[in-house]
Amino acid sequence: MNNWKEAALDALHRSIQPIPQELNEIDWKGGLSNKTDRLAQHICAFANLSGGGFLVFGISDDAEFEELDKATIEETMKKLGNIAKNNLAWSIQLEHAVIDYEGHALLFVRIPEQQNKPVCLRGRDIYEAYIRSAGHTVKMSREQVHEMLALSHGLTFEKRVARSAVMEETVLELLDYERLYELIDKRIPQDRSRIMDQMCEFGMIERKDDRYDILNLGAILFARKLKDFGLENKEVIVRKYSGTNNLVMELEYKMSVGYAIGFEDMVDTVMRFTSKEKIEVRREAVPTYPRVAVREFAANLMVHQDFAITGMPITIEVFSNRLVMTNPGACLNDVNRLIDLPPHSRNESMAQLMLQLDMCERRGSGYDRAVAAIEEMLLPAYKVQSGDDYTRVCMFPMKALKDMTKEEKVIACYQHACLLYENNLNLTNQAVRERFGLDKNKSSVASRIIADTVERGLLKVSDEQNTSTKYVSYIPFYG
Repeated sequence: MNNWKEAALDALHRSIQPIPQELNEIDWKGGLSNKTDRLAQHICAFANLSGGGFLVFGISDDAEFEELDKATIEETMKKLGNIAKNNLAWSIQLEHAVIDYEGHALLFVRIPEQQNKPVCLRGRDIYEAYIRSAGHTVKMSREQVHEMLALSHGLTFEKRVARSAVMEETVLELLDYERLYELIDKRIPQDRSRIMDQMCEFGMIERKDDRYDILNLGAILFARKLKDFGLENKEVIVRKYSGTNNLVMELEYKMSVGYAIGFEDMVDTVMRFTSKEKIEVRREAVPTYPRVAVREFAANLMVHQDFAITGMPITIEVFSNRLVMTNPGACLNDVNRLIDLPPHSRNESMAQLMLQLDMCERRGSGYDRAVAAIEEMLLPAYKVQSGDDYTRVCMFPMKALKDMTKEEKVIACYQHACLLYENNLNLTNQAVRERFGLDKNKSSVASRIIADTVERGLLKVSDEQNTSTKYVSYIPFYG
């Protein structure tokens, strides 16, 4: 079987199990639509997607299988072939195959990624282009079109020029080089040319004869004022509200400097906004959420954001019953696999430099550390939502087990199993009791939580040969 067919089957399986959801790389179709324009948009979106994607016919929007006959398959491929040839800016060659999946004959259509992007609809301007986002086909914004044009020429956001042809003195006025040396724990050189050389080595600036170009990477991380580079819409905003909605705002904080400069102060602000005051012998701020988790999630917001999306700054919102962090850009990984899958970054240079500055993790352990800290405080599981153009992470304050919903217990159990699995351990009844702070005599409660999680398809028995309920253990569904 060709590699693309194996990849298509894998994508279909991941989209169906354990929770049916269409992914960016695959779109289910119960049958052939008569909406030619919409089919053209789907093909356009997959052609613009990294790695391309698949249309699969024979499975409806609610993940129900439908039978396909030979005539339907031939008619489908004839229509799609004509659309791919005539309805896009340039002709695209499709591949197809009928493949059996769990006893169902499905038609898989592969749309390859195109080298020149963005692909748009024929007879329209370049802004009539589409992309896949959170499992849906959506029209690209003007900024996304510009971003894709730049990327197709190998020019990422970080490498673009924020301020061009400025003198050495201006570079040092605009960028907080002192903070750079604090973060790398080195003494500031007396020779200013050495400072400039080091910033060039980090990819923050580029030398142009006797002047310098300040690149976006240097500006977004070390700008003394983001507005000096037209990046004020990339400020991080922290808001605290009264109650459970955003009708009454109590406090607001804006991080108007580069991320590397203001990161720790921003985290301090979140901790201050969320902590509760305890008065005994002396006043003491008691954290509602673990600092480690706040720090890791906030760093992820920064490094994984989609800079092509405007009008949507990174926001951290504090409510009485939750902490909500939102960034522009759909999540690049399955939200159910953030603990175990390696991270995919939209901004590789930024991720690498933030790693060197000890601001974030690149090994994929950031979510592990956050989840471990949440569990240590016996908090409910964190929650991630991914929309067409945003990713949202929510944390919740302490809640007694009896007050948790069935869904909250299941997700917490699953996340704990993922964390154990990454450490080469299996989930047991005892492990579940420890996760929720239960006594030994509450093993039946732990068993019920495990059973509910297995029923949801998120856990499976680690050893099918072991029939003893006393020693049974579990691993995540993907193990």
